[in-house]
Amino acid sequence: MKKKYDVIIAGAGVAGCFAALHLPADKQILMITKKGMEECDSYLAQGGICVLKDPSDYDSFFEDTMRAGHYENRKESVDCMIRSSKGVIEELMGYGVDFARNPDGTLEFTREAAHSTNRILHHEDITGEEITTHLQAAVKKLPNVEISEYTRMVDLLCKNNRCDGIVVLDGDGELHTVFASHILLATGGIGGIYENSTNYPSLTGDSLALCLRRGIKLEHVNYVQIHPTTFYSEKKERRFLVSESVRGEGATLLDKNGERFTNELLPRDLLSQEILKQMAKDHTKYVNLNMMAITKFDIAKRFPHIVKHCLECGIDPKKEYVPVVPAQHYFMGGIHVDLNSHTSMDHLYASGETCCNGVHGKNRLASNSLLESLVFAKNAAEHMVKIDGQRAWEGRKPRYVSNLDKSLSELAAIYDLDLDSLYDTKDRDQENRQLIWDEIDRENTLMDQNAE
Repeated sequence: MKKKYDVIIAGAGVAGCFAALHLPADKQILMITKKGMEECDSYLAQGGICVLKDPSDYDSFFEDTMRAGHYENRKESVDCMIRSSKGVIEELMGYGVDFARNPDGTLEFTREAAHSTNRILHHEDITGEEITTHLQAAVKKLPNVEISEYTRMVDLLCKNNRCDGIVVLDGDGELHTVFASHILLATGGIGGIYENSTNYPSLTGDSLALCLRRGIKLEHVNYVQIHPTTFYSEKKERRFLVSESVRGEGATLLDKNGERFTNELLPRDLLSQEILKQMAKDHTKYVNLNMMAITKFDIAKRFPHIVKHCLECGIDPKKEYVPVVPAQHYFMGGIHVDLNSHTSMDHLYASGETCCNGVHGKNRLASNSLLESLVFAKNAAEHMVKIDGQRAWEGRKPRYVSNLDKSLSELAAIYDLDLDSLYDTKDRDQENRQLIWDEIDRENTLMDQNAE
């Protein structure tokens, strides 16, 4: 690991990778990951990725996204995402992403809850894995990208509302300060602070906690999405997601008596509420998902990985009901960013689930997450290039140059670093969790007061 790069990207999911792929080849990039590259929520996305099929679907796509978000979405962000979607899909296919096709070779569009039409592309029931692995493979081929796995970002090098780099703790427990002209935070969601979540436990909102410590603007930290249907298990482990596409294709939700009790295509927050109410009424720990209601195709071919997981857990979805329960799934709030994914701090960007650009509002529309991450990560990369061009034209050098050769203790004084606490990851993790929970509670209290 060198002392300086042009760009540092914290995170190796679709947002981090797509940003790297849109930076010029002469930019030296450091990409770090807290765990292995595959341990990112992008990898887990099952259902698919939305796309504007044709201009006639724009108004419907826009309205579906706004309605699901309770009209708290930023309209300009929704517009940007939708209008950029077709180009992003074409790029993904250029990287080898294989979307399902109809017998005549045309792309197959499926539907999920709260969508008024079929506009979702998919690869079996592992769309996230298909997209993420192809993008990661493309990044690994780039000679200008250095990837450092099992490397934790533990602080930001900030001064006068300017980010000069990050502090990392490597796999050997050594602290390093790394400088860059631009820093992109793409570290994923906050599922790791919940007992029941579909996320990897390592995704604990590290970027959010650092922003809270450093006075960087956050937005709607209490907007947390619960997924209605995760596989019920008595084990304390990451909850396996039973994709919304299953219900979109016709699966029904049944109570303890085998009776259908709700509209399965309600937005996620509303459907989760209906399921929890039914569980309370029935005094059960789950409700039943009837995949046998899907008769237009073989569910083992359309949803092979979901069926496989059920079978491994002793449930044959072709012959019996699948037990499902709501669990924490997605984070709509986060680090406040603009259309360029730029935060309230100079030279600091954020993309993907860790940020809030306003696309999702109060509740995310199904299969908008991968698209949103890709669109705004690309915007971030393009904005970095634009800023560098302006600086070069003005003859300015990177502002951190004078600090490159300073010792760790000297940098600690300049950037207000508590070095001892940065080594103690266990205490730091607990403090970070509490910071986020306190902010969630604070925003919930404000929301309740405003509602009175």
